[in-house]
Amino acid sequence: MQYRTLGRTGLRVSEIGYGGGRVRQTEEQQPIIDTLHRAMDLGLNFFDTAPTYGNGVSETIIGEAIRQRRNECIVATKTEARDPKGIIANLEGSLKRLKTDVIDILQFHGGWIPQDDADKILNRGGLETYRKLQREGKVRFIGFSADGPSGGVSQLIATGAFDIIQVHYNLMYQSTCDSFSGLGVIPEAEAQNMGIILMRSTTSGAFQKLMRLSFPDKMADVDLDSFLLNYVLSNPLVDVALMSLQSLEDVEWTNAVSDNVSARLDLKEVHRR
Repeated sequence: MQYRTLGRTGLRVSEIGYGGGRVRQTEEQQPIIDTLHRAMDLGLNFFDTAPTYGNGVSETIIGEAIRQRRNECIVATKTEARDPKGIIANLEGSLKRLKTDVIDILQFHGGWIPQDDADKILNRGGLETYRKLQREGKVRFIGFSADGPSGGVSQLIATGAFDIIQVHYNLMYQSTCDSFSGLGVIPEAEAQNMGIILMRSTTSGAFQKLMRLSFPDKMADVDLDSFLLNYVLSNPLVDVALMSLQSLEDVEWTNAVSDNVSARLDLKEVHRR
């Protein structure tokens, strides 16, 4: 496993992170725990989750998986609440489920973050509460997640108040980081020395389906998953690419892509016209 520095946090993070968003309430927990233990054995140290993932089950499983290895791990979770009371309640629940005294990264759980949502975060007690939790030692670093670019996202970045952004970016979804122009919310965040965490790193299967539907014979033996993961890891602005890691096989192949540094692409050359 290769490592990168998560922006101004200074945290040394595995460039492959575990994204707990696909965990469901009906999941058997032990196979996931076994998978995460294997991932940690190979060097993965970044775990991202949220209270809403599996109605708390994702946090519970991660908490059990890292219980004996907490000092090896960087744990990120989120709050959907924007008001002080709701944020504190969200966090206390997360601390209990994750079996920890401190969250390494707490994020406002966002979608497209319109202006009124940014206003709630910045001016109606949200950011102030996050900073209070930092002072109390319950949270180390703060950030937010977003599905894509918006005025609200750029407004949050421009404050310089946040340590990380978690956002969509992959071969199909380029609007957050235009390699041709050098523009987008990822470069904006990089200019603030924020850490960059990716969601949907391998297009959530959409590109794979498209190619196999369009070219069924030619795509049969092509490793599209590794191709897509290598693409996002080739972007030097990226710090962590989250993967759902549904099996031990997923752990092995993602780790292999991370370690195959010689396969990285020159994205400026790829996108040059």
